[in-house]
Amino acid sequence: MKIYTKTGDDGTTGLFGGTRVQKHHIRIESYGTVDELNSWLGLIRDQEIADCSRKQLTKIQEQLFTIGAVLATDPEKAILKNGKDRLNIPTITSSEIEFLENAIDEMDAVLPEMTHFILPGGHTTVSYCHIARTICRRAERMSTLLFENDPFDSAVLSYLNRLSDYLFVLARKLSKDLKADEIKWVPEKKG
Repeated sequence: MKIYTKTGDDGTTGLFGGTRVQKHHIRIESYGTVDELNSWLGLIRDQEIADCSRKQLTKIQEQLFTIGAVLATDPEKAILKNGKDRLNIPTITSSEIEFLENAIDEMDAVLPEMTHFILPGGHTTVSYCHIARTICRRAERMSTLLFENDPFDSAVLSYLNRLSDYLFVLARKLSKDLKADEIKWVPEKKG
């Protein structure tokens, strides 16, 4: 596979199925943000973290490639008239969403109860996790806008929503594992 094709020199890019769109199209913004998120998860995975978290992040990164494929597919070109998937694009299933929920529950079970909002930070690895969480939220916002205009499998939206929750709880778990302080946000009382 050749890395450069020169076909994007006019400001367009190709979707799965062959349709060409502008590089600033909401579909490209959506899967580009998922790709950005995936890169941050790779950075977190490369830190000194528990092996179980590293394995979870690898599985999540694989699922993000699936989400990227879903978002990069022109829905009109994906399905044949007989209803079959012409491009054989993988899907996100309820089991992938349950995987995230189970991981959240397992981590949450060993964490102190949260009574306040928490300021992001405390350790570089924790901060990376919070950055990934906010990028995940942006990917979710972009994807919901795309979904309003050009629907795709809604399980993608559920997965992204749950993934941001996972990343928040992972940040808290990493704070605990790394013995980093969680700084509570306590608004100052005025007057």
